[in-house]
Amino acid sequence: MRAVAAAAALSVLLVGCSSEETPQAASTPSETPIPSTVGGTVPVPTNTLNTVKPTDAAVPPELPEEATAPPPATAGPLNARNLPAPGTLGAGWKTYVDPGGAEEGFLGNQTWTRRREPHQAAYEALPVGCAGQVPTGSLPVPQYALQGAYRTGDGKPGTALLLRFPDAAKAMAYRTGYHARMAACGSGGDLSVKQLWSEDAAAAAVRRYAGDEAEQFVDVSVVQGSTVALLAAASAAPDTQADWAHGVVQALKAVIDSP
Repeated sequence: MRAVAAAAALSVLLVGCSSEETPQAASTPSETPIPSTVGGTVPVPTNTLNTVKPTDAAVPPELPEEATAPPPATAGPLNARNLPAPGTLGAGWKTYVDPGGAEEGFLGNQTWTRRREPHQAAYEALPVGCAGQVPTGSLPVPQYALQGAYRTGDGKPGTALLLRFPDAAKAMAYRTGYHARMAACGSGGDLSVKQLWSEDAAAAAVRRYAGDEAEQFVDVSVVQGSTVALLAAASAAPDTQADWAHGVVQALKAVIDSP
């Protein structure tokens, strides 16, 4: 999963004064009506953002995810109980309290789970930098997104992202589109993806970034009901973890779509 640094914009409204009036202007009644006041305040023009809800997770959001305060540990109905217990993911796995920071693009909340902006999370999960020609169709935007941080038995980072959609059809459409992009990514680009196995509602792949010291990851995707789960675990030998990924799918299915 990629973490992207967020930035905030501040707008300032400046009000100027007119030049001194001539005697003639002073004696001429004003033709501009004085704005009415409500509650003792004078209405002033304001800049408003687009309030239309995003409909395509394949298109980047207009504004980056806010990082001005620690995010909540829950996201709507999603909470830590919707993420698999570390023991179900492998021997020695533990939850991890990510402190966050400027490079990570979020402030730590002293827990191992954090709410994500749904559009941003769904968009950032898609593969970027592929050598292959990935599909460009639209994807549904989830209602809620929750991310959990782990450490593997080898002390390497692991991340689980839950995306809760309005219904099962939208969840399946996103997972199908995600898998199609991963399968088409190919090798030789900034990101290379090798498929380990694929089923109707789940898949596993190896993700490698260009660079001699870049981490390798095992990626698992699964849909259950109206929820999609994407789990990525850094590994020194990801090509050997196909069987492990099957076990992870079962652990995810058991909890991700619970109320």
